[in-house]
Amino acid sequence: MSSKKKTLLYRILKWRYRHISDKNFILILSILVGFTAGLVSLLLKNITHLIQVVLQSDIISWQTSFYFVIPIIGLGIVYLFTKYIFKENVESAIPLILHSLSKKNGSIKSIHGYLPLILAPITVGFGGSVGLLGPAISSGSAISSSFSTLFHVNRKTRVLLIGCASAGAISAVFKSPLAGLVFAVEVFSLDLTLTSLLPLLFASVSSIITSYFFLGDEVLFRFDVLEKFDIYDTPFYIILGVGTAIASIYFTKMYFGILHFFNRFPKKIHRLLIGGLAIGIMLYFIPPLYGEGLGFINHLLHGDHIKAIGKTPFDNITNNIWVVIALLTGITIFKAVAMTATFAAGGYGGIFIPTMVMGSALGNVVSKVINNLGIGFEVSEANFTLLGMAGLIAGVLHAPLTSIFLIAEITSSYELFVPLMITTAISFIISKNKIEHNIYTRELAKQGKLLTHNKDQTVLTLMNLEDCIETNFVSVKPEYTLKQLLSEAVAKSNRNLFPVIDASDHLIGIVALDDIRDIMFDITLYHKTKVESLMLEPPVIIIYEEDNVKTVMKKFQDTGAWNLPVIKNGKYFGFISKSKLLTSYRRKLINFTQ
Repeated sequence: MSSKKKTLLYRILKWRYRHISDKNFILILSILVGFTAGLVSLLLKNITHLIQVVLQSDIISWQTSFYFVIPIIGLGIVYLFTKYIFKENVESAIPLILHSLSKKNGSIKSIHGYLPLILAPITVGFGGSVGLLGPAISSGSAISSSFSTLFHVNRKTRVLLIGCASAGAISAVFKSPLAGLVFAVEVFSLDLTLTSLLPLLFASVSSIITSYFFLGDEVLFRFDVLEKFDIYDTPFYIILGVGTAIASIYFTKMYFGILHFFNRFPKKIHRLLIGGLAIGIMLYFIPPLYGEGLGFINHLLHGDHIKAIGKTPFDNITNNIWVVIALLTGITIFKAVAMTATFAAGGYGGIFIPTMVMGSALGNVVSKVINNLGIGFEVSEANFTLLGMAGLIAGVLHAPLTSIFLIAEITSSYELFVPLMITTAISFIISKNKIEHNIYTRELAKQGKLLTHNKDQTVLTLMNLEDCIETNFVSVKPEYTLKQLLSEAVAKSNRNLFPVIDASDHLIGIVALDDIRDIMFDITLYHKTKVESLMLEPPVIIIYEEDNVKTVMKKFQDTGAWNLPVIKNGKYFGFISKSKLLTSYRRKLINFTQ
């Protein structure tokens, strides 16, 4: 930044500190972040639409073998961009943000502000079966992080502004401000207090106004609830809840299973070719898997399953309703496969909208089965399509409140509120009990880097292990005599512990001052007694690369020790004391709750 720009920024900040309170400044920033998130969402949508229009023009015949090639072309372009231009690894949008919140104080590289605007439209436009909402949230969050750095706000405000970006993105995409607000609270574990509520609301409103300004009253889903809640349909809502829970578990396990399979191929180009070909084959037989699939949902909502399914090799027999049910079931099953294959092959996108597509197909299948079994019941296929979407969001993302408010706002009605609560509650409870962490949080939870609504656990996650390590301990060799131990270590240290290390700096034991106190003045032992006969094994060791503050705290609790040694890269590194750990915890807790 040039000196002139620095001077101007300094003047702006100085004026701000004098005339605008922190509370009001946060509200101003939330409006700015919401506006930015809305613009990002619109850009992603329009760029993707432009690519799809070009590819689906008369130049390309979609009933040819080109279907098998186009996903590979798109993934190839993404590969070239990431390797030779941006030189940045593609990371999943929401996990990237969650990691930045827990371990980087909400700091996100500025490159993630514009990277999604390029990679996501290419991935989706060329047939990648992923969504654009995740990239929109990622881009908006990176920009909000840059705003935070520019205006020197603290960590708590930075985190809040990232939540504002996610709320804004959902508001702009679905025109659902309440769902955006709830999503930020559920997924990013924000505290729902008045301090955070107002900025989230301001961001949502700012974003949705931006969307209306550029798109008018255009919405993703145009649907009015015509059939109200019927108490006699309750058993079917329960069945759908169980079905969406099973589908959610399948979705999650399939996601990690396919990623694990692709990780067997060390070269990215091999993953690209295999994944691209697999996507092409699935697109040929199941065209609705192409791109996000929002058109598919709209067709189902309006009762046009033939348009929703599109042209397939089975067109001659789609007049049979059970063939339609089978095809929709195939979409339910293979949407998760196509989405994960896109990610594994190097594509960039989100999972929110693919989850909705899968849920809409499942809900429609359940309703069609009920209506065609000949049992004398008939349910609304459109309503079950919406309920299926809500059930999958609740089960896959563990965000039941987001799913309820999203569907309620999409339909501009609360007629389905009771069925939504039944379906989402059952789906969430079953999937949560079976799979504790969702797709976004599973890997972070394994690494102990996940923020939750539990303040104690969150503080432990925010703490850095390295800040608790003390390295001013005097080490000794096992061959030292008692005299050398006293003269070289005890006399020169104010510590009562002395790590014993070998020639390769490996820790082989510990000598405690209390253990040698009764012999340290016996001069007859000065040359006879060796350190190796005095040292003891530590009750447990801390592995720098594997442990985190939470596991270290448990080790202290289990052993009752006051000091534990730290091993880094296989060698002695230092000690962590319980008093130092608890002091750091208290300071972090105070900073977090202020």
